[in-house]
Amino acid sequence: MILLRYINFTYGVFFMREQKDRYEIFLKVCETGSFSKAAEALNYTQSGISQMMAGLEEELGVQLFARINRGVTLTDNGTRLLPYVRELANQKARLRQAAFNINHKVEGKLRVGSISSITTLWMPGVIHYFRKNYPKVEVEILDGNYDEIRDWIVHGQVDCGILSSIVAKDLKFYPLRDDPLCAVFPQGHPLAEQQTVGLPELFRYPLIIETPGCDNDIQHLLQKCPVEPDIAYSFRDDTLIMAFVRSGLGVTISQELVIQAFGCPGVVSRPLEPACCRTLGLAFSRTTNSVVSRTLLEYLQQQDR
Repeated sequence: MILLRYINFTYGVFFMREQKDRYEIFLKVCETGSFSKAAEALNYTQSGISQMMAGLEEELGVQLFARINRGVTLTDNGTRLLPYVRELANQKARLRQAAFNINHKVEGKLRVGSISSITTLWMPGVIHYFRKNYPKVEVEILDGNYDEIRDWIVHGQVDCGILSSIVAKDLKFYPLRDDPLCAVFPQGHPLAEQQTVGLPELFRYPLIIETPGCDNDIQHLLQKCPVEPDIAYSFRDDTLIMAFVRSGLGVTISQELVIQAFGCPGVVSRPLEPACCRTLGLAFSRTTNSVVSRTLLEYLQQQDR
């Protein structure tokens, strides 16, 4: 009887692993919108990905993907099943990481949510560090805005994420750097003659701003200003904002690290008066405490930011 139970348990673990591998592939297809791109990312053949997804559809008894121009998209049924698939994949990742933690091994997958400027400036160094010192760690970077990264942390889709302190409520948050906010306008603009710029002065001109979820620090700043700005355009992408500013279509509020990350030729930045900054740090859920995540935190804390 004991032997029979052992065999059943072993088969169950093997079966679960096989299925959850399919689920991870399913998520990669969702992310890339293409069997061929998912195959390239996972070092599979396109036909292999297609066959596994067909097998998953047969097992579940629903069509998960519909073919579109140059790719695939989730069907309504696939969209309904997506949260359950994501949770199963997260459970597998947590199980493996728990085993590594027990053995104090810096191994496994490190999933980090990051905003674009930090992805540009810090994440290449992170990847090189782990490749050199911990080659058994696979680093995955998910680029998103504050709201997305916070949601990924809460729902276990990433192990940790770079956030501003203003959106890290109810998370474990370790500050890393204060990043000053600044006024930005095109070269030759009248405000370029000043050493610092106040918000009332800046808001005499049309404002180009980040979309909600990307600009929590800036929105917090605007709420404290007695002058209401004339918001002309709103974009998610910092480079689009800078392109519109450079073209003379308005001014913006940005951060020093954004200017540093993207170069931003053709625009001028000045410190705000009074001075204001965002505090960037590494955020974790209250239950996350993996060895590999702590290793990332220690690395970032040791860097001269």
